[in-house]
Amino acid sequence: MSSAQDPFYIVKEEIQESIDNLLSSFHQWERAAYGTPEQLRLTDELRAGCESIEWQVDELDRAVSVAAKDPAYYGIDEVELEKRRRWTRTARDQVGNVKKKITMGKELSYHDSHLELMRLPMEHPHQTERSNQYGHHNDDFVSSESDRQQLLLKQQDEDLDELSVSVKTIGSLGLSIHDELLAQEKIIDDLGVEMDSTSNRLDFLQKKVGIVMKKAGAKGQLMMILFLVVLFIVLFILVFFT
Repeated sequence: MSSAQDPFYIVKEEIQESIDNLLSSFHQWERAAYGTPEQLRLTDELRAGCESIEWQVDELDRAVSVAAKDPAYYGIDEVELEKRRRWTRTARDQVGNVKKKITMGKELSYHDSHLELMRLPMEHPHQTERSNQYGHHNDDFVSSESDRQQLLLKQQDEDLDELSVSVKTIGSLGLSIHDELLAQEKIIDDLGVEMDSTSNRLDFLQKKVGIVMKKAGAKGQLMMILFLVVLFIVLFILVFFT
């Protein structure tokens, strides 16, 4: 099977395209200022993208594990299996690095902001009051952003739950189709056995009729033909005129 027709490489190209888009968004995230709406939006997109790609890579890795149990059946060798395992490890590491840097970037940005506040000199009471007002507004902003992120995470959890239900439904349908195919296969096998048995009986009957015809001679054969014709006429009358 060529790589263009191999399902592994078809899925691999789709995942690689998602990884490229993820890295592109990550570079934008690195250039964005911390705490801005753009940076928060990119953070949510990167987290959702990482989870989606990790799930796809895990499914592809499971397919490689299945193929490893019987490589000859799938037309691949150990070298190709190792190549596929290496690619899935690389893809998983790329996504893991993005997730790690997003988490570390958020923690470092918070730490730097905290140190900057500690280095501020003592302010005039009016300035302190304005700072407190600003702090309240900032707290409100952080609270609203936290609520928004929690809402997004809840929505993502609901989407994942729906996806899980869909996967389970598809799995149940697949099992039902499998059981139905097994039942149809058994029926076909039984029908084949019945046909073989009927064929053997017909062969045996033909041989018996041939032996009887030979023993009866020409006169006996003529009488048997006349008897069958009469029997056919009687059956015809009984069926259609009674």
